[in-house]
Amino acid sequence: MHLADTAGDTFDVLGIGNAIVDILAYAEESLVEELELPRGAMTLIDEERSAYLYRRLGPAREVSGGSCANTIAAIAALGGRAAYIGRVRDDQLGRVFTHDIRAAGVTFRSRPSTDGPSTATCMIFVTPDGQRTMNTYLGACVELGPDDVDPELVASASITYLEGYLWDRPEAKAACRKAASIAHAAGKKLALTLSDAFCVDRWRAEFRELVEREVDILFANESEIKSLYEVDDFDAALQEVRRHVHFAALTRGPKGSVVVRGDEVHVIDATPPERVLDTTGAGDLYAAGFLRGLTMGLDLAACGRLGSACAAEIIAQYGARAERPLLPLLERVAGRS
Repeated sequence: MHLADTAGDTFDVLGIGNAIVDILAYAEESLVEELELPRGAMTLIDEERSAYLYRRLGPAREVSGGSCANTIAAIAALGGRAAYIGRVRDDQLGRVFTHDIRAAGVTFRSRPSTDGPSTATCMIFVTPDGQRTMNTYLGACVELGPDDVDPELVASASITYLEGYLWDRPEAKAACRKAASIAHAAGKKLALTLSDAFCVDRWRAEFRELVEREVDILFANESEIKSLYEVDDFDAALQEVRRHVHFAALTRGPKGSVVVRGDEVHVIDATPPERVLDTTGAGDLYAAGFLRGLTMGLDLAACGRLGSACAAEIIAQYGARAERPLLPLLERVAGRS
């Protein structure tokens, strides 16, 4: 499956996700344990819990984030034509998010809410090993619904990319289903990231049906894909997913990734990072590299290598928005293909 012929499309990739401002801080393991945070996972919290964790957080920095938005911003940084749909409030953090994603070169037309919950935040506790434990207050994101999905925008994108976290709210789920229907009616592709193993646990049956009937391109890490098929062995999960989706890109941390399409399997080595500071966004940047390569017509192995290179870049810094140009990574990988 190559998508190089996207000249007739306005956008290479349109993302639909939770528009969130990340608040990152270094934390000792003891604090994560004391606060009883599920280490390495994303936990949904309410406004009261968010305020409490913020008080316990050390010196922090605020960075526009959200899994899907991170991917879309990186696609733009790789020279792709990118657009995003997400809901923010007309408050300070909402303006920060809007400025950041537009400054990244992403088309963002979603109108901010004028009332209701504040812009979403995610407090990220980064432990010394680079692992991130996320606590998300969805705020204005809970208002994302079908009316936010612009049919013209979806139909004009080669790939529409959805984040699994949206399944936690009925209206957002309906927005995803609307986008999927529009994309397929227009002859375009649908991509999904499973987002988090706990998210898969909550929506396993629906995700399986979605993967089999709607999804063309699936992204998942090892724990997510094993959770989806309720198996303890990665290879067993691999055998399952290859029967149910056109192709899948499965990340395995330091073990690299595996890209599978039917009988075709590509094992991709992990790109060694300069250092491991923060794993926040590694999966998001892998997806960005992969999707950018795909829309350029690179073969699946090259797409995986570009995804791996982008993931290594983000692991070596704090936050999930690249501080250094990503285009040299693309030029290096494309030059090898």
